[in-house]
Amino acid sequence: MDSNGHTSPGRLSLAFDLAWAGGLLALLCLLTSWLAQLPLTFIALAAILYIAVCVCAGFAWPRGQDFGWANRATLLRSTLVITLVALAPYAGNLVGENGSTGGLWLYSVVALLALLLDGVDGRVARATGSQSDFGARFDMELDALFILGLCVAVLALGKAGVWVLALGLMRYGFVAASLLLPWMNQPLPDSFRRKTICVWQIVTLLVAILPPATPLFVSTTLATALALLVWSFSLDIRWLYQRRHCHDSC
Repeated sequence: MDSNGHTSPGRLSLAFDLAWAGGLLALLCLLTSWLAQLPLTFIALAAILYIAVCVCAGFAWPRGQDFGWANRATLLRSTLVITLVALAPYAGNLVGENGSTGGLWLYSVVALLALLLDGVDGRVARATGSQSDFGARFDMELDALFILGLCVAVLALGKAGVWVLALGLMRYGFVAASLLLPWMNQPLPDSFRRKTICVWQIVTLLVAILPPATPLFVSTTLATALALLVWSFSLDIRWLYQRRHCHDSC
């Protein structure tokens, strides 16, 4: 509310957007839980993740501004990503007792849809001139969560060892390190290499969860993705380290 007791249109818009997305997420989770016979922990995990999204959006989004169609597109994608991530630990449940893999194929299709929707928010932002640091960060964090969820699904399916989680945890390790090393908090320049490796990660993980993908094939492709990711992070860390004195003097 403002000083006259009126509700801020931007804040009301954000609350409304978070509400419809939360309702859609609830429907997706209830339907998924019923179809796959999942425990309540699945819904609890999805709820925790979405509450985190709401809290972060509430603190980060400027007061009095409309949430915008680009952010709404990202929010829509977040309902799919959160459902997939919450379902990832139970990916084994998607394979029937008789060996049927229909549920796993459906999981793969929804994951592919979430990947295809990744480019929609950027196009909308450019078309409407509504690019923002918040939107870019929202999209990036959603990608990171998506990758981690796919890693958990691959592990739950037994197609790779626990090492596969390094693909999803490396960025979070980078963020944790930046809390101890302030020079790592400098903004990185846009990089085609970084974007390409991110897409390669997601594609190889998507292929890994497909029923025909064998553990040997999965381990080989994901090990390659991990090597590329380590190389990419090492280049970024080196770039930041070389400019650490500029950061300290600013």
